[in-house]
Amino acid sequence: MQSFADIIGQASIKEHLRKSLQTGKISHAYIFYGEKGSGKKTLADLFARALQCESGEAEPCNQCISCKQAMNRNQPDIIYLQHEKPNVISVDEIRRQINNDIGIKPYSSERKIYIIDEAEKMNVQAQNALLKTLEEPPAYATILLLTTNLEAMLQTIRSRCVTLTIKPIADTEIQRYLMREVQIPDYKAGICAAFARGNVGRARELAVSAEFEELKEETLQLVQRLSEKSLSDLAAVAKSKAEKGSNTEGFLELIQMWYRDVLMYKSTGSGQVLIFSEELPSIKKLAHQLTYEGLNRILETVEVTRTRLAGNVNAELTLEWLLLVMHSGGNGGSRG
Repeated sequence: MQSFADIIGQASIKEHLRKSLQTGKISHAYIFYGEKGSGKKTLADLFARALQCESGEAEPCNQCISCKQAMNRNQPDIIYLQHEKPNVISVDEIRRQINNDIGIKPYSSERKIYIIDEAEKMNVQAQNALLKTLEEPPAYATILLLTTNLEAMLQTIRSRCVTLTIKPIADTEIQRYLMREVQIPDYKAGICAAFARGNVGRARELAVSAEFEELKEETLQLVQRLSEKSLSDLAAVAKSKAEKGSNTEGFLELIQMWYRDVLMYKSTGSGQVLIFSEELPSIKKLAHQLTYEGLNRILETVEVTRTRLAGNVNAELTLEWLLLVMHSGGNGGSRG
């Protein structure tokens, strides 16, 4: 990313950061809060680069020595905290890399910036150690905390930071982004955007994932040819999905998206707002076959299945039950 303008969505956050850069009113600490893939790291990196940029503008120039160093991750006054254990940031790491270093003035810039990714992994001792620094930070220091779990942060830390919450991006914006940046057709981009639920990072991963493409094709073949399946076929599908395990949530999500499309078409008679728009003939046929009651029961059963699987019930039997409900049209075989 070269500038804030390259980031899709997040207008209020970008405006806040630009104004801070323009006025020079920079907080000593910020929390960038959002789910994995939402763009926290990109925003933090751009903000840090702009803060250190020699141009003094509200966007990084990407031409000065500082910007070039920052883009190559070797700007000496932008420090990324490193932690050895994958699930914990320890008190020793906070003390060694931040508390004991922050008193040393910047090497080549006016500011010194510390970026703590996965800040929710700081244990209580580490957070308390950081709190001491946040209470009396040097004027030249800015600490950026990136987290997927705001509740994991001590209230005393949160109260001393400006919290910037990353919002979900509209599907249409993500779809246009994927078509432009990943160069995939609108149909595929639309499915990835809908599946990602406003998370542009996740959408981009899905757009280039062979595994997701395979899962999507398998699921579409299943729902489109469900009436041709025997009970033993359904049992085999349930067993296979239960054994794979890792893609069960994706399988359920695709099923839910499919039957929502069927319900949408049945309600409106329009194919313009469908996620699986290229499958309109199959959706139209199924919409005429299934009742509103049946469609709603199928969608409710998907939710119940998701809840049960999260509770570690027998995955194979639960998935088989879902497939049987789908096979019956959601109402004991009654169709029309």
